[in-house]
Amino acid sequence: MSRNLMFLIFITVASLIVGGIHYYIYRRLVVTPALPAPWNTTVSLALLVLAISIPLSFVVTRFFHGTAAKIFLLPVYVWLGAMFMTFSVLLTFDVVKGIAWLGAHLAGHSFDPERRLFLSRLLSGTAVATVAVATGVAIRNGYRRFIIKRLDVTLSKLPPELDGFTIAQITDLHLSPTLGRDWLTEVVAQTNALQPDLIAITGDLADGTVAQLGRDVEPLADLRAPHGVFFVTGNHEYFFDLDGWLQRLGEFGIRVLRNERVTIERNDVAFDLAGVDDNDGSHLAPGHGTDVAAAMTGRDASRAAVLLAHQPRTVAEAAKHGVDLVLAGHTHGGQIWPFKYLVYLQQPYINGLHNHNGTQIYVSEGTGFWGPPMRLGTAAEISLITLRAPVKSAS
Repeated sequence: MSRNLMFLIFITVASLIVGGIHYYIYRRLVVTPALPAPWNTTVSLALLVLAISIPLSFVVTRFFHGTAAKIFLLPVYVWLGAMFMTFSVLLTFDVVKGIAWLGAHLAGHSFDPERRLFLSRLLSGTAVATVAVATGVAIRNGYRRFIIKRLDVTLSKLPPELDGFTIAQITDLHLSPTLGRDWLTEVVAQTNALQPDLIAITGDLADGTVAQLGRDVEPLADLRAPHGVFFVTGNHEYFFDLDGWLQRLGEFGIRVLRNERVTIERNDVAFDLAGVDDNDGSHLAPGHGTDVAAAMTGRDASRAAVLLAHQPRTVAEAAKHGVDLVLAGHTHGGQIWPFKYLVYLQQPYINGLHNHNGTQIYVSEGTGFWGPPMRLGTAAEISLITLRAPVKSAS
C-alpha cells in the first residue's frame, strides 16, 4: 500500500473520529444546556471551524513548513489537546449523571425540567472552566525543560568490568514546525553533559521530510559518546521520507540498527546491543518491520543483551529470545492525561521500568511531544540508564 493511500485512509478515519467528537461536544455545550443567542451560533460555528482545522493540520504538516505553517498549526494543536480533555470531562460528567439518574429513578424520584436545565448549564460551565485551566497547565508543562531520569538496571549476565556503563536514551523528538533547531540544540547539550558511554535514539525523530526539517535536525551531529550513537526507527519515520532520514542520520555518524546487533566492548569484555525496526514498518515499507529473531540469531547467549525498540510491545518477542533489557518509547507516557488509559489498549507498558517474563523493559515518556504542545500528568525526559552487574554475595 502506498504512503499516499495510507495517508488518505488516515485522514478519512481521523476526520470521522474528530467530527464525531465535535458533534458530541456541540450537543453537550450548545443543545443540552440550551445555550442562548448569540452564543449558540458563535459556539456552533467555532466548533465547525475547529473540527475542519484538525484534519487540515495533518495536510499542512505533510506538505508545508516554515513560519506560516507554525502560525496555523500551533493553535490547532492546542485545540486538539483541549478537545480531548473537553471530551473526557464531559463524558465523565455524563457517566456520573447517568448513574445519578438511575439511582433517582430506582428510588422513585424525578427532576423537573428547570432543575435539569440548571444542572446541564452548571456542568457545561464547570467543564469549560476545568479544561481552560488544564490547558494552561498542560501548555506550561509541554514547553518547560525536560527532566533527567536516572535509573540503575541490574543485568544478571553483565560482567563486573562493565558495571557502571551508561546509556543515554532520547526518544520521540518529533521535530516539527512547533519543535525546532533551538530546542534540539538544548536536548543535545543536556545529553552530552551527562557524559554517557553510549547514546540511544529510539525512534520518531521528525514529523516532516528532510527537505522541510533537515536544518533543524543538524544539532544531532554534535552528539558525543565513546561507544557511539545508535538509532532505531519509530512509526513516524515511515510517514515522512524514510530513506531521506536514514541517509541523513548516517551523515551525522549515527548508526541505524535495522534488526541487527553490534558488540559493545570495554575492558576486554562485552555485551550485545541490538536494534529492530518499528512494528508498523512491515505495513508501510518493503523490507521493514520488527524482527527480533534476526537481531538475536547466532549471538552468544551467555552475554548480556540490550535491545532498542520503539514500541513497548516488542518486549513480548524480546523475552522469547532471552533479551536482558529493552529500551523503548512511543507512548509519551500518555502525554495528556487520561489518554494513557487508551494507550494500554495497544501497549503493555506506558512508562517506567518493568519485568516481562524475565526481560526488563524501560519505557521513556519521550523527549518531545506529538501534536499538542502540551503535557498533563507526564514529563518530557532524557533518560540515563546505568547498567549494573549483579552483586556477588560474600562466601
